[in-house]
Amino acid sequence: MNRFYFVMVALMAGVFALTAQAAPRFGYFDHSTNTWVTPKYHPGGKSPVKRKRVSYDGPYSPGTIVIDTSERRLYHVLPNGKAMKYGVGVGKDGFQWAGTHRVTRKAEWPSWTPPAQMRARERRKGRILPTYMPGGPNNPMGARALYIGSTLYRIHGTTEPWTIGSAVSSGCIRLANEDVIHLYKNVQVGAKIIVKR
Repeated sequence: MNRFYFVMVALMAGVFALTAQAAPRFGYFDHSTNTWVTPKYHPGGKSPVKRKRVSYDGPYSPGTIVIDTSERRLYHVLPNGKAMKYGVGVGKDGFQWAGTHRVTRKAEWPSWTPPAQMRARERRKGRILPTYMPGGPNNPMGARALYIGSTLYRIHGTTEPWTIGSAVSSGCIRLANEDVIHLYKNVQVGAKIIVKR
């Protein structure tokens, strides 16, 4: 009887393991708890700059994203003289830029392909970047990305929310993951993006 019980338990465990492996999953396996985790945003924390709805009397129409790199804030223009204001991380010295573009694509948990010039630049500092990194909670692109025209730049999340409000990136605009998820839900492909210095 004990042997039969042992064989049945082993068979059921094997079937469960095969089923778990065959099932497509989004997220990552947490070995400390032996469970699959579907992340909502990186647990690194909230932005040190709280997002808020503000009055807006600028010249841009609702739906426009206005990034003021000197203020280190992003405004998503809303109807009726309002905007949602977010804290952002911007390009460090030598990597700041300005221009008018459109959102050409949106991605959830985007992959990261560092440009060759970025990999070479970091290699000179002794840091080796991957040529490709799949999306997920440890990816520097964070939880969401809005692709800016045909540029190499993105509006994206970050695994380092404490950098919000600083000039830290290689030109991309960073938001805390919680904020980039909020923005992502409210922005359409084709929306205008104004980057001001």
